[in-house]
Amino acid sequence: MLRRKARRVLGGGESAGGTLDDPLDAAQERRVRAVLALGGVPQADLPDGVQQVRLRLLERAASGAEAPRDVSAWAAVVASNLAMDWHRARRRQERIGERLASLRQSPHTEGDSGDDTKVMSLAVAQGLDELPDAQRQILVLRFYADLPVRGIAEELGIPEGTVKSRLHTAVRALRARLHEDEVV
Repeated sequence: MLRRKARRVLGGGESAGGTLDDPLDAAQERRVRAVLALGGVPQADLPDGVQQVRLRLLERAASGAEAPRDVSAWAAVVASNLAMDWHRARRRQERIGERLASLRQSPHTEGDSGDDTKVMSLAVAQGLDELPDAQRQILVLRFYADLPVRGIAEELGIPEGTVKSRLHTAVRALRARLHEDEVV
């Protein structure tokens, strides 16, 4: 099915509705956006990230490579890799500064559960920023993209034990950071 969609898109074919077929369905696109956002990609860059995932999916199909068994998982891993690439291109302090600035835009009131959520989100984002790329990638894929350990291992081409080890280390480090900041 993926190759058929790629041929239609690359060949200029249109579906019955008059629009080009999209290699990602709506749920897959939401998952890709979530992985990119949780990986630290700014909101303004999310559409470009989604397009990069689409492009890589179409390039894979056009090259004659076998379609991924689970397109959604494959797309989440590609999105995670794109997020890591973005992180490498930016300095850590710039990312944290942007997130702090976005939180300062709305007034805070004591006891508001929405503010508690914002504080927790910021603390988790900062904690994720401090993790090594490999640990952050596995944490995002496991808990935000909801991939099983086996799926992460297959998509990244590493043993399940390595995934479990990195996941354990990342969760422990993130938990320590949240306790240190007295968020939990």
